[in-house]
Amino acid sequence: MLQPRGRDPQAIANAPRVDSVQLRSAPRDWSAARQGRGLTPAAGQRGTRPKPGEAAAGAMAAPSPGPREVLAPSPEAGCKAVTSSRRGLLWRLRDKQSRLGLFEISPGHELHGMTCMMQAGLWAATQVSMDHPPTGPPSQDDFSEVLTQVHEGFELGTLAGPAFAWLRRSLGLAEEDYQAALGPGGPYLQFLSTSKSKASFFLSHDQRFFLKTQGRREVQVLLAHLPRYVQHLQRHPHSLLARLLGVHSLRVDRGKKTYFIIMQSVFYPAGRISERYDIKGCEVSRWVEPAPEGSPLVLVLKDLNFQGKTINLGPQRSWFLRQMELDTTFLRELNVLDYSLLMAFQCLHEDERGPGSSLIFRTARSVEGAQSPEESEAQNRRLLPDTPNALHILDGPEQRYFLGVVDLATVYGLRKRLEHLWKTLRYPSRTFSTVSPARYARRLCQWVEAHTE
Repeated sequence: MLQPRGRDPQAIANAPRVDSVQLRSAPRDWSAARQGRGLTPAAGQRGTRPKPGEAAAGAMAAPSPGPREVLAPSPEAGCKAVTSSRRGLLWRLRDKQSRLGLFEISPGHELHGMTCMMQAGLWAATQVSMDHPPTGPPSQDDFSEVLTQVHEGFELGTLAGPAFAWLRRSLGLAEEDYQAALGPGGPYLQFLSTSKSKASFFLSHDQRFFLKTQGRREVQVLLAHLPRYVQHLQRHPHSLLARLLGVHSLRVDRGKKTYFIIMQSVFYPAGRISERYDIKGCEVSRWVEPAPEGSPLVLVLKDLNFQGKTINLGPQRSWFLRQMELDTTFLRELNVLDYSLLMAFQCLHEDERGPGSSLIFRTARSVEGAQSPEESEAQNRRLLPDTPNALHILDGPEQRYFLGVVDLATVYGLRKRLEHLWKTLRYPSRTFSTVSPARYARRLCQWVEAHTE
């Protein structure tokens, strides 16, 4: 069983420093990507992660734990494989139709150069985990490892790479699929969020994976809590918490690092989704002006937009309430707040309704050997449809609901306590998001209970 890291603030203090890796350049031409002309790596220049006791030509590596620096393998072969498997014209037209409201980051887009670097870097980073697959549950060293891969003009860091590789495998996600979706096989899609944060939001070209830029402090929080997060998912494999799949840094021309996370998209598969919501269980700043009738924009609405509506889960309601209680209790113990319940609706077809159209997935999973009676009792069983992203999907009698808890990195520290005091004075009779973790968890669970049947 994994041993949890200490709680905040000690856990954050002991987390790996994510800004301390020393980097150097490599003889590789990625300037075309930076200028928005695509990816054309120099022929014959491939790097590999050094095996124990061996030295890789042109690369330096420190033993785990701690920073590693290697020359990145080329995504050229992967690009050819993905390109050769592209489908016909009808598929591409149908694919574009399902992207309404998302914006393809093609040449000429201001973020095209950056996303090309992200794609090339992630292709190489995933190749490392494919060449060196995890052999067992992650150790503390795996949670601390920092691997930096060097390209001409940019460097991509992979934080806690072995731990995330093991987590992806435990979710049944093939590294080849992960690499193909995030690599240079197709342009990322930009998602214009209604969030107040300054983060950038992207989707992989197949909309399966969600990428979001994060601040260094948020990354430190995520890494500090990662061992306990993994433990929670082991104990509750159908937890509503978003599945975090990777944490990375990108530095261009030795400039300031940009950190970003990768997670499984809650809204996947996106076809036929009619409404999307971001729920915090409060009122202040929780209204979004809906898109005009017939607009192609995909907007994520908020609490006040949901007034008068109900989530009809039928017999699945009790499971949902219980899992919300378990997940928010976990986040409360981490001293975390300001997370959101993402939710989307999709009308069921006739042949998708009724007990005969779904499969029962049992969540009894063992970390090593048999589980203790306490762990078995804590498991929930959940009725899930047979769909590609069943972890975040729950069927009611008439609707299919996409559900997931996201934004797990805001700690209730001094800054948030001062913000709470200020908002108490400014909004004396209204509810707002910045409250204690215990109150935040309780209020969100109460919202769910009041809006489900």
